Amino acid sequence: MASVEWRRIPTVLYPQEVLDKAFRRASKQSDLVEDPDKYHRVRKQMARMVQAASDTMAETLLSWIDKWPSLNAQSSFDQALVDAAVGADEFRKNLGAIQWAAERVRIISGESQSKMMKYRNIEAFHAERRHAYGRMSSIIEQIGENILWLGEARNILRQLPSIDASEPCVVVAGAPNVGKSALITVLSSGEPEVAAYPFTTKRLHVGHFEHRRRKYQMVDTPGLLDRPMAERNQIEMQAIAALENVGDVILFLIDCADDSGMSLDKQLHLMDEVKELLAERPMIVAYSKSDLLDEDDSDNIRISSITGEGVEELRSQLIDIIDADAIIDPLELPDDWHRQNESIEPIGSPEEIAQRREKAQMHAPKWEREMRKRK
Repeated sequence: MASVEWRRIPTVLYPQEVLDKAFRRASKQSDLVEDPDKYHRVRKQMARMVQAASDTMAETLLSWIDKWPSLNAQSSFDQALVDAAVGADEFRKNLGAIQWAAERVRIISGESQSKMMKYRNIEAFHAERRHAYGRMSSIIEQIGENILWLGEARNILRQLPSIDASEPCVVVAGAPNVGKSALITVLSSGEPEVAAYPFTTKRLHVGHFEHRRRKYQMVDTPGLLDRPMAERNQIEMQAIAALENVGDVILFLIDCADDSGMSLDKQLHLMDEVKELLAERPMIVAYSKSDLLDEDDSDNIRISSITGEGVEELRSQLIDIIDADAIIDPLELPDDWHRQNESIEPIGSPEEIAQRREKAQMHAPKWEREMRKRK
Protein backbone atom coordinates (compact mmCIF):
# COMPACT_ATOMS: atom_id res chain seq x y z
CA MET A 1 0.00 0.00 0.00
CA ALA A 2 1.55 3.27 -1.13
CA SER A 3 2.21 5.99 1.40
CA VAL A 4 0.10 9.15 1.47
CA GLU A 5 1.70 12.34 0.15
CA TRP A 6 0.20 14.64 2.76
CA ARG A 7 1.98 17.70 1.35
CA ARG A 8 -0.01 17.38 -1.88
CA ILE A 9 -3.33 18.13 -0.20
CA PRO A 10 -4.66 21.20 -2.07
CA THR A 11 -5.32 24.61 -0.60
CA VAL A 12 -8.83 25.12 0.79
CA LEU A 13 -10.53 28.40 -0.09
CA TYR A 14 -12.57 30.38 2.39
CA PRO A 15 -16.38 30.21 1.93
CA GLN A 16 -16.57 33.74 0.53
CA GLU A 17 -13.73 32.98 -1.89
CA VAL A 18 -15.71 30.03 -3.23
CA LEU A 19 -18.71 32.30 -3.87
CA ASP A 20 -16.64 35.07 -5.43
CA LYS A 21 -14.93 32.60 -7.75
CA ALA A 22 -18.25 31.10 -8.86
CA PHE A 23 -20.13 34.35 -9.44
CA ARG A 24 -17.16 35.95 -11.18
CA ARG A 25 -17.04 33.14 -13.71
CA ALA A 26 -20.82 33.17 -14.08
CA SER A 27 -20.88 36.88 -14.91
CA LYS A 28 -18.71 36.27 -17.96
CA GLN A 29 -21.18 33.81 -19.45
CA SER A 30 -23.83 36.35 -20.48
CA ASP A 31 -21.56 37.84 -23.16
CA LEU A 32 -21.20 34.43 -24.79
CA VAL A 33 -24.89 34.10 -25.63
CA GLU A 34 -26.07 35.29 -29.04
CA ASP A 35 -29.74 35.42 -30.00
CA PRO A 36 -31.53 38.20 -31.93
CA ASP A 37 -34.67 37.72 -29.85
CA LYS A 38 -34.26 39.50 -26.50
CA TYR A 39 -36.68 37.22 -24.66
CA HIS A 40 -34.80 34.04 -25.60
CA ARG A 41 -31.41 35.73 -25.24
CA VAL A 42 -32.04 36.80 -21.64
CA ARG A 43 -33.46 33.42 -20.68
CA LYS A 44 -30.40 31.67 -22.10
CA GLN A 45 -28.08 34.17 -20.38
CA MET A 46 -29.66 33.71 -16.97
CA ALA A 47 -29.75 29.92 -17.32
CA ARG A 48 -26.14 29.85 -18.41
CA MET A 49 -25.05 32.03 -15.51
CA VAL A 50 -26.82 29.80 -12.99
CA GLN A 51 -25.25 26.71 -14.58
CA ALA A 52 -21.77 28.25 -14.53
CA ALA A 53 -22.06 29.30 -10.88
CA SER A 54 -23.27 25.84 -9.91
CA ASP A 55 -20.53 24.06 -11.88
CA THR A 56 -17.78 26.22 -10.38
CA MET A 57 -18.97 25.67 -6.80
CA ALA A 58 -19.49 21.93 -7.25
CA GLU A 59 -16.20 21.38 -9.06
CA THR A 60 -14.29 23.34 -6.41
CA LEU A 61 -15.82 21.35 -3.57
CA LEU A 62 -15.48 17.99 -5.30
CA SER A 63 -11.84 18.67 -6.19
CA TRP A 64 -11.09 18.78 -2.45
CA ILE A 65 -12.77 15.43 -1.93
CA ASP A 66 -10.95 13.86 -4.89
CA LYS A 67 -7.53 15.08 -3.75
CA TRP A 68 -7.97 14.38 -0.06
CA PRO A 69 -7.08 10.77 0.86
CA SER A 70 -9.88 8.34 1.61
CA LEU A 71 -9.32 6.98 5.10
CA ASN A 72 -10.81 3.60 4.26
CA ALA A 73 -8.16 3.12 1.57
CA GLN A 74 -5.24 3.94 3.90
CA SER A 75 -3.08 1.75 6.10
CA SER A 76 -3.90 1.28 9.77
CA PHE A 77 -0.98 3.57 10.60
CA ASP A 78 -2.26 6.46 8.48
CA GLN A 79 -5.79 6.04 9.82
CA ALA A 80 -4.55 6.11 13.41
CA LEU A 81 -2.30 9.06 12.66
CA VAL A 82 -5.18 11.10 11.19
CA ASP A 83 -7.33 10.16 14.16
CA ALA A 84 -4.65 11.41 16.55
CA ALA A 85 -3.98 14.60 14.59
CA VAL A 86 -7.44 15.85 13.58
CA GLY A 87 -9.92 13.07 14.45
CA ALA A 88 -11.02 10.40 11.97
CA ASP A 89 -14.73 10.98 12.64
CA GLU A 90 -14.36 14.74 12.09
CA PHE A 91 -12.37 14.02 8.93
CA ARG A 92 -15.19 11.93 7.45
CA LYS A 93 -17.98 14.19 8.71
CA ASN A 94 -16.58 17.39 7.23
CA LEU A 95 -15.73 15.82 3.88
CA GLY A 96 -19.25 14.37 3.85
CA ALA A 97 -20.67 17.86 4.35
CA ILE A 98 -18.62 19.12 1.39
CA GLN A 99 -19.97 16.28 -0.76
CA TRP A 100 -23.54 17.10 0.28
CA ALA A 101 -23.10 20.78 -0.60
CA ALA A 102 -21.75 19.98 -4.07
CA GLU A 103 -24.80 17.84 -4.78
CA ARG A 104 -27.19 20.50 -3.44
CA VAL A 105 -25.90 23.37 -5.60
CA ARG A 106 -26.32 21.20 -8.69
CA ILE A 107 -29.87 20.35 -7.71
CA ILE A 108 -30.60 24.06 -7.21
CA SER A 109 -29.23 24.79 -10.66
CA GLY A 110 -31.45 22.18 -12.27
CA GLU A 111 -34.55 23.40 -10.45
CA SER A 112 -33.86 27.02 -11.33
CA GLN A 113 -33.38 26.34 -15.03
CA SER A 114 -36.58 24.27 -15.12
CA LYS A 115 -38.50 27.20 -13.65
CA MET A 116 -37.04 29.59 -16.21
CA MET A 117 -38.53 27.49 -19.00
CA LYS A 118 -42.00 28.25 -17.62
CA TYR A 119 -41.63 32.02 -17.20
CA ARG A 120 -42.97 34.43 -19.81
CA ASN A 121 -41.27 37.73 -18.96
CA ILE A 122 -37.67 38.95 -18.82
CA GLU A 123 -37.81 40.24 -15.24
CA ALA A 124 -38.78 36.78 -14.01
CA PHE A 125 -35.59 35.38 -15.53
CA HIS A 126 -33.44 37.88 -13.61
CA ALA A 127 -35.39 37.26 -10.42
CA GLU A 128 -34.96 33.49 -10.70
CA ARG A 129 -31.21 33.85 -11.30
CA ARG A 130 -30.89 36.03 -8.16
CA HIS A 131 -32.99 33.54 -6.22
CA ALA A 132 -30.73 30.66 -7.33
CA TYR A 133 -27.63 32.65 -6.36
CA GLY A 134 -29.12 33.23 -2.92
CA ARG A 135 -29.90 29.56 -2.39
CA MET A 136 -26.39 28.53 -3.47
CA SER A 137 -24.85 31.14 -1.19
CA SER A 138 -26.94 29.80 1.67
CA ILE A 139 -25.58 26.29 1.05
CA ILE A 140 -21.96 27.50 1.09
CA GLU A 141 -22.61 29.51 4.25
CA GLN A 142 -24.21 26.44 5.82
CA ILE A 143 -20.98 24.46 5.38
CA GLY A 144 -18.77 27.41 6.28
CA GLU A 145 -17.55 25.78 9.50
CA ASN A 146 -16.80 22.57 7.61
CA ILE A 147 -14.73 24.47 5.06
CA LEU A 148 -12.80 26.30 7.78
CA TRP A 149 -12.15 22.99 9.56
CA LEU A 150 -10.83 21.54 6.31
CA GLY A 151 -8.41 24.42 5.91
CA GLU A 152 -7.07 24.06 9.46
CA ALA A 153 -6.83 20.28 9.14
CA ARG A 154 -4.86 20.63 5.91
CA ASN A 155 -2.20 22.67 7.69
CA ILE A 156 -1.88 19.93 10.32
CA LEU A 157 -1.96 16.96 7.95
CA ARG A 158 0.71 18.48 5.70
CA GLN A 159 3.16 18.04 8.58
CA LEU A 160 2.52 14.31 8.95
CA PRO A 161 5.09 11.83 7.66
CA SER A 162 4.59 9.48 4.75
CA ILE A 163 5.25 5.86 5.72
CA ASP A 164 5.52 3.21 3.01
CA ALA A 165 3.87 0.09 4.41
CA SER A 166 5.68 -2.09 1.85
CA GLU A 167 9.14 -1.20 3.20
CA PRO A 168 10.72 -2.30 6.52
CA CYS A 169 10.18 0.15 9.35
CA VAL A 170 11.86 0.73 12.71
CA VAL A 171 9.97 2.71 15.35
CA VAL A 172 12.25 4.56 17.76
CA ALA A 173 10.61 5.12 21.15
CA GLY A 174 11.59 6.28 24.59
CA ALA A 175 11.16 9.01 27.16
CA PRO A 176 11.57 12.69 26.21
CA ASN A 177 15.06 14.03 25.58
CA VAL A 178 16.87 10.68 25.49
CA GLY A 179 18.46 11.30 22.08
CA LYS A 180 16.06 9.61 19.65
CA SER A 181 16.39 12.31 17.00
CA ALA A 182 20.18 12.34 17.32
CA LEU A 183 20.32 8.56 16.95
CA ILE A 184 18.18 8.63 13.81
CA THR A 185 20.41 11.33 12.36
CA VAL A 186 23.42 9.05 12.80
CA LEU A 187 21.66 5.87 11.66
CA SER A 188 19.80 7.28 8.67
CA SER A 189 19.74 9.95 6.03
CA GLY A 190 17.00 11.83 7.85
CA GLU A 191 17.73 15.06 9.68
CA PRO A 192 15.22 15.46 12.53
CA GLU A 193 15.23 18.69 14.46
CA VAL A 194 17.23 18.29 17.68
CA ALA A 195 17.08 20.57 20.72
CA ALA A 196 18.19 20.21 24.33
CA TYR A 197 14.83 20.25 26.08
CA PRO A 198 11.95 17.79 26.55
CA PHE A 199 9.48 17.22 23.68
CA THR A 200 12.10 18.25 21.14
CA THR A 201 10.26 16.37 18.37
CA LYS A 202 6.97 18.18 17.79
CA ARG A 203 5.76 15.69 15.19
CA LEU A 204 6.63 12.30 13.79
CA HIS A 205 9.67 12.46 11.57
CA VAL A 206 10.93 9.79 9.20
CA GLY A 207 14.48 9.01 8.19
CA HIS A 208 15.84 5.96 6.39
CA PHE A 209 18.94 4.00 5.52
CA GLU A 210 19.56 1.52 2.72
CA HIS A 211 20.88 -2.03 2.81
CA ARG A 212 21.15 -4.14 -0.34
CA ARG A 213 19.09 -1.56 -2.24
CA ARG A 214 16.21 -1.92 0.22
CA LYS A 215 15.05 1.14 2.14
CA TYR A 216 14.68 0.80 5.91
CA GLN A 217 12.47 3.52 7.39
CA MET A 218 12.99 4.93 10.85
CA VAL A 219 10.13 6.71 12.62
CA ASP A 220 11.09 9.16 15.32
CA THR A 221 8.22 9.37 17.81
CA PRO A 222 7.57 12.23 20.22
CA GLY A 223 8.67 11.47 23.77
CA LEU A 224 6.27 9.28 25.68
CA LEU A 225 5.53 10.26 29.26
CA ASP A 226 5.21 7.60 31.91
CA ARG A 227 1.54 8.13 32.74
CA PRO A 228 -1.85 6.53 31.98
CA MET A 229 -3.00 6.40 28.35
CA ALA A 230 -6.05 8.61 29.02
CA GLU A 231 -3.80 11.45 30.20
CA ARG A 232 -1.57 11.54 27.12
CA ASN A 233 -1.68 14.62 24.92
CA GLN A 234 -2.07 14.78 21.13
CA ILE A 235 1.66 14.63 20.41
CA GLU A 236 1.96 11.48 22.50
CA MET A 237 -1.07 9.94 20.78
CA GLN A 238 0.73 10.32 17.44
CA ALA A 239 3.55 8.24 18.90
CA ILE A 240 1.08 5.62 20.11
CA ALA A 241 -0.47 5.51 16.63
CA ALA A 242 2.94 4.74 15.17
CA LEU A 243 3.77 2.12 17.78
CA GLU A 244 0.45 0.29 17.44
CA ASN A 245 0.13 0.26 13.65
CA VAL A 246 3.55 0.36 12.02
CA GLY A 247 6.99 -1.03 12.59
CA ASP A 248 8.69 -4.38 12.13
CA VAL A 249 10.74 -3.80 15.27
CA ILE A 250 10.69 -1.35 18.19
CA LEU A 251 13.95 0.33 19.12
CA PHE A 252 13.57 1.58 22.69
CA LEU A 253 16.21 4.07 23.78
CA ILE A 254 17.17 4.56 27.42
CA ASP A 255 19.33 7.40 28.71
CA CYS A 256 21.43 6.46 31.72
CA ALA A 257 22.43 10.02 32.63
CA ASP A 258 21.10 11.56 35.83
CA ASP A 259 20.12 14.75 33.99
CA SER A 260 18.03 12.98 31.33
CA GLY A 261 14.75 14.38 32.70
CA MET A 262 13.32 10.98 33.72
CA SER A 263 14.83 8.56 36.21
CA LEU A 264 16.11 5.19 35.02
CA ASP A 265 13.41 3.40 37.02
CA LYS A 266 10.66 5.38 35.29
CA GLN A 267 12.21 4.75 31.88
CA LEU A 268 12.30 1.00 32.60
CA HIS A 269 8.67 1.15 33.72
CA LEU A 270 7.77 2.93 30.48
CA MET A 271 9.63 0.26 28.53
CA ASP A 272 7.58 -2.46 30.24
CA GLU A 273 4.39 -0.60 29.32
CA VAL A 274 5.42 -0.43 25.67
CA LYS A 275 6.37 -4.13 25.71
CA GLU A 276 2.91 -4.99 26.99
CA LEU A 277 1.25 -2.75 24.43
CA LEU A 278 3.27 -4.24 21.56
CA ALA A 279 3.74 -7.81 22.70
CA GLU A 280 3.68 -9.16 19.12
CA ARG A 281 6.59 -7.03 17.88
CA PRO A 282 10.27 -7.64 18.68
CA MET A 283 12.01 -4.95 20.71
CA ILE A 284 15.63 -3.90 20.91
CA VAL A 285 16.65 -1.92 23.98
CA ALA A 286 19.63 0.38 23.50
CA TYR A 287 21.36 2.47 26.14
CA SER A 288 22.77 5.85 25.23
CA LYS A 289 25.73 7.43 27.03
CA SER A 290 27.24 3.97 27.26
CA ASP A 291 30.18 5.14 29.41
CA LEU A 292 27.77 5.21 32.36
CA LEU A 293 27.03 1.46 32.09
CA ASP A 294 28.94 -1.19 33.99
CA GLU A 295 31.81 -2.61 31.97
CA ASP A 296 30.86 -6.20 32.80
CA ASP A 297 27.26 -5.78 31.64
CA SER A 298 27.75 -7.28 28.18
CA ASP A 299 24.06 -7.98 27.60
CA ASN A 300 23.21 -4.32 27.07
CA ILE A 301 23.47 -2.66 23.66
CA ARG A 302 25.58 0.43 24.16
CA ILE A 303 25.48 3.32 21.71
CA SER A 304 26.72 6.87 21.44
CA SER A 305 25.39 9.24 18.81
CA ILE A 306 28.38 11.52 19.41
CA THR A 307 31.25 9.03 19.09
CA GLY A 308 29.41 6.54 16.90
CA GLU A 309 30.08 3.68 19.31
CA GLY A 310 27.78 0.71 18.71
CA VAL A 311 25.85 2.40 15.89
CA GLU A 312 26.91 0.02 13.11
CA GLU A 313 26.37 -2.98 15.38
CA LEU A 314 22.88 -1.70 16.16
CA ARG A 315 22.15 -1.21 12.46
CA SER A 316 23.24 -4.79 11.71
CA GLN A 317 21.07 -6.15 14.51
CA LEU A 318 18.02 -4.26 13.21
CA ILE A 319 18.57 -5.70 9.73
CA ASP A 320 18.96 -9.22 11.10
CA ILE A 321 15.81 -9.04 13.24
CA ILE A 322 13.64 -7.58 10.47
CA ASP A 323 15.06 -10.14 8.01
CA ALA A 324 13.33 -8.41 5.10
CA ASP A 325 15.26 -10.40 2.47
CA ALA A 326 14.37 -13.81 3.87
CA ILE A 327 12.98 -16.31 1.35
CA ILE A 328 10.55 -18.59 3.14
CA ASP A 329 9.57 -20.70 0.13
CA PRO A 330 11.82 -20.34 -2.94
CA LEU A 331 9.16 -22.00 -5.14
CA GLU A 332 6.35 -19.66 -4.12
CA LEU A 333 5.70 -16.79 -6.51
CA PRO A 334 5.03 -13.26 -5.21
CA ASP A 335 1.38 -12.26 -4.88
CA ASP A 336 1.63 -9.78 -7.76
CA TRP A 337 3.47 -12.22 -10.06
CA HIS A 338 1.82 -12.91 -13.41
CA ARG A 339 0.20 -16.35 -13.50
CA GLN A 340 -1.08 -18.03 -16.63
CA ASN A 341 -4.72 -19.00 -16.48
CA GLU A 342 -4.83 -22.77 -16.85
CA SER A 343 -8.40 -22.61 -18.15
CA ILE A 344 -7.40 -20.70 -21.31
CA GLU A 345 -8.50 -22.59 -24.43
CA PRO A 346 -5.95 -23.37 -27.21
CA ILE A 347 -5.84 -20.77 -29.96
CA GLY A 348 -6.81 -21.78 -33.54
CA SER A 349 -9.24 -23.99 -35.39
CA PRO A 350 -9.69 -27.66 -34.41
CA GLU A 351 -7.64 -28.69 -37.45
CA GLU A 352 -4.75 -26.38 -36.49
CA ILE A 353 -4.81 -27.58 -32.91
CA ALA A 354 -4.75 -31.25 -34.08
CA GLN A 355 -1.81 -30.55 -36.38
CA ARG A 356 0.18 -28.91 -33.58
CA ARG A 357 -0.47 -31.83 -31.25
CA GLU A 358 0.54 -34.37 -33.92
CA LYS A 359 3.75 -32.46 -34.60
CA ALA A 360 4.52 -32.32 -30.88
CA GLN A 361 4.00 -36.08 -30.57
CA MET A 362 6.36 -36.74 -33.51
CA HIS A 363 9.13 -34.81 -31.75
CA ALA A 364 8.46 -36.34 -28.35
CA PRO A 365 11.14 -38.60 -26.78
CA LYS A 366 11.14 -42.27 -27.88
CA TRP A 367 10.10 -43.54 -24.44
CA GLU A 368 7.09 -41.20 -24.45
CA ARG A 369 5.95 -42.42 -27.89
CA GLU A 370 6.23 -46.04 -26.69
CA MET A 371 4.11 -45.27 -23.64
CA ARG A 372 1.40 -43.77 -25.85
CA LYS A 373 1.35 -46.87 -28.10
CA ARG A 374 0.82 -49.15 -25.10
CA LYS A 375 -2.13 -47.08 -23.98
